[in-house]
Amino acid sequence: MRAALQGLTTEVAARVRMCGMSGRARSFGVIAEAYERFRPGYPVELLDVVMAYAGRPVRSALEIGAGTGKATRLFAQQGITVTATEPDGAMLDELRKHVPASVRTVRAAFEDVRPGEEYGLVYAAAALHWTVPEGRWTRMAALLEPGGVFASFGGPIQLADPAVEKVVRAARAPFLESDEIPSPDGTPPECDMQWPGTELQRSEWFTDVQQRVIERRLTMSAREYIGQLSTISAYLVLPAFEREQAFGQIMQVLPRTVEITADVTVHLARRNHEQ
Repeated sequence: MRAALQGLTTEVAARVRMCGMSGRARSFGVIAEAYERFRPGYPVELLDVVMAYAGRPVRSALEIGAGTGKATRLFAQQGITVTATEPDGAMLDELRKHVPASVRTVRAAFEDVRPGEEYGLVYAAAALHWTVPEGRWTRMAALLEPGGVFASFGGPIQLADPAVEKVVRAARAPFLESDEIPSPDGTPPECDMQWPGTELQRSEWFTDVQQRVIERRLTMSAREYIGQLSTISAYLVLPAFEREQAFGQIMQVLPRTVEITADVTVHLARRNHEQ
């Protein structure tokens, strides 16, 4: 456990900070094993939601930013031929340990995936915010067959008990104001439609934009919760000694086990036939 939390060196953290958001997107490989161990997987209900929206058999899918394959295995086990793309080699190596042999893996960022083959489904699991905004939906549409489905899903892991959340926030404050990623297009959290649904609604390439929420509560040990924090980019960019201090302070105020909300927000849209 301690080795996992200390896996990033000061030099790596500095490199990530200099690279900015793009570097944060590509920084997860140094904690690939911890990512696989501590990040929750996706519920079967997610598969049901996407397939019901598709309304027809989905035979092929392209995954954007597959990470260690948390979502890959869910769709591949449905018999869908999945091509999983991921820019980080270490994350891709970890993914290959856990997915069926039928999954095709490609080391590439979304922007490097060249149009050619068209898929019935293109999806991103907690990865779309790392993609470049300019031309995002034109590129996405070029990868989908007419009427094909785009899906994006994910959501923050939050402490369910407000009292525990308050003391954790206070323990974290000297090192990090917030560990969440703000809405990429500035949509306030109180709005009914959240990003990327907001962008999809404005895109000429997509229609029938929908948002669903799969509610989920999980229980973690305090150490598992710290392990999960160790895979969040906001902590990865801290200098190593500050990161360890932050984890130590948070650990001191946590109860032995914590209940978390891990709701999955799903955004769905269909490739416009007329484009």
